Amino acid sequence: MSILRQSTGDITQGSIARHLLAFFFPLWFGTFFQQLYNTVDTVVVGRFVGKTALAAVGSTGVVVNLTVGIFTGIASGAVVLIAQHYGARHAQGVQKGVHTAMLLALLMGAVFTVLGVALTPWSLAAMGTTPEALPGAVLYLRIYFWGMIPNVVYNVGTGVLRAVGDSRRPLYFLIAASVCNIVLDLALVVGLRWGVLGVAVATVASQALSAVLVVLCLMRSHGEVYQFFPRQLALDRASLRKTLQVGVPAALQSVMYSSSNIVIQAAVNSFGTDAVAAWTAYGKMDVIFWMSLNAMALSITTFAGQNYGAGRYSRVRQGVRCASAMSAGFTLVLSGLMAVFARPILAIFTPDPQVLEIGVEMVRFLAPCYILYILVELLPGAMRGAGKSLAPMVISVFGVCVLRLVWLFAVAPVYHTIVVVEASYPITWTVTTLAMLAYYRWGNWLPAQDQVMEG
Repeated sequence: MSILRQSTGDITQGSIARHLLAFFFPLWFGTFFQQLYNTVDTVVVGRFVGKTALAAVGSTGVVVNLTVGIFTGIASGAVVLIAQHYGARHAQGVQKGVHTAMLLALLMGAVFTVLGVALTPWSLAAMGTTPEALPGAVLYLRIYFWGMIPNVVYNVGTGVLRAVGDSRRPLYFLIAASVCNIVLDLALVVGLRWGVLGVAVATVASQALSAVLVVLCLMRSHGEVYQFFPRQLALDRASLRKTLQVGVPAALQSVMYSSSNIVIQAAVNSFGTDAVAAWTAYGKMDVIFWMSLNAMALSITTFAGQNYGAGRYSRVRQGVRCASAMSAGFTLVLSGLMAVFARPILAIFTPDPQVLEIGVEMVRFLAPCYILYILVELLPGAMRGAGKSLAPMVISVFGVCVLRLVWLFAVAPVYHTIVVVEASYPITWTVTTLAMLAYYRWGNWLPAQDQVMEG
């Protein structure tokens, strides 16, 4: 059985840069709109509620990222499995992968809801959330977890679309969710004065809308091999095993990243509300770098997955080189702009002069270091596309997470300054990049000879 038609053309042939950019731009704009409504949350809270509420919402960020990282890591296993089957023209494998992934999404969402609601107060207290910010943080995070099922379903559903080369429709869904979130933020926070509660409700409602849209899209993809049929939901043993082989290491890597960021958040919390608010505002400012690099990493994963499935291994390496060059270019430009315009951009989020001063120092220290992180994201993306995620996970866990924790527990308490805490980022990025390059060059993660398979 062969695939009826390709969504975006045959990416195993033709211009590599054109194919990567065809993936990249819809992913980038999709992430932009996703971050837009998160940023609107921050702006509305900081401007209309106050810096304590801003710190409350900001304090939940690392916990949110931890949970999102787990299910997006598992989802990446489904993306790779489906992309490889799609590249190899194995229609039955695609169908089994889709329905296994969607049922897994429902199960994961239910588990995260129960655990998240129960453990929210403990997790925030363990991070050292400031007493004035704690009540709002608990309220926001618990409501967020009640919307976990649609959150997971949306991310897995869009992963299915990305795996077959369709990154445009997820963009449309996020635009709709962003508009919904902005309207609800203004209505609930500015209009009804619900404060943190209004921001949380707006976020969950927008996520639910995007989940409904992506499920309807998959169900109505008539004639496509990836069409979703709710009655066919089942955990295919082979598909589940392959999904978890790639997804579990990716999820563990994300957990370790987020765990180290929780320690960083706790260290920042020790400097008081102004520092927490500045860290929150800076996090919203630098998100353009992270979303750009993440979009390119997702692009190279899909590109590598389909080309690996088609047996075009040399083309995978060519794609990595192309993606790295493009990423380095936009990173250098972006770092310069952020350093120059740090103060006026941060002022969008808060007018407080002390918060602004701390935030500007953060930006001008960290932005020039972004170039050190590019390969930490891109090389594992390509390796996951080839079905290899264990070794990149081990390298990342040691290089980024273990070394960062050593730094934060051994050095930061002795030299108790914000700069010392921030320095944990460029130091660990450099070590991880060097280790990842060594594995990329000598790790035998990709066959040397192409083995082009006929459809």
